[in-house]
Amino acid sequence: MNNLAPRPVAVTLVHSPACHFCDDAQEVLAELGEAFAIEVSVVEIDTPLGATLVAVHRPAMNPLVLVDGAFFSSGRLPRKKLIKLLEARQAQLPVTAGR
Repeated sequence: MNNLAPRPVAVTLVHSPACHFCDDAQEVLAELGEAFAIEVSVVEIDTPLGATLVAVHRPAMNPLVLVDGAFFSSGRLPRKKLIKLLEARQAQLPVTAGR
């Protein structure tokens, strides 16, 4: 029997001060963390890492959201699209023996 826990999906939120879309995305990610195996990292835009991520991904708006290091969205977080992605990732997990 395989008792290994699934590897959580890494979600990076590049957060900007006084950004209501950023605050909303942070709240949504906290809620989704209760239902899905995700590991959320919040990076402030004015840090060296935040500036680098913005320079690399060039988002049109804040926040910038990355999933497993790849561009996912900028601006208002597309909740349904993210849930669909997380459900698909969860469905790809191998079924353990004995189930």
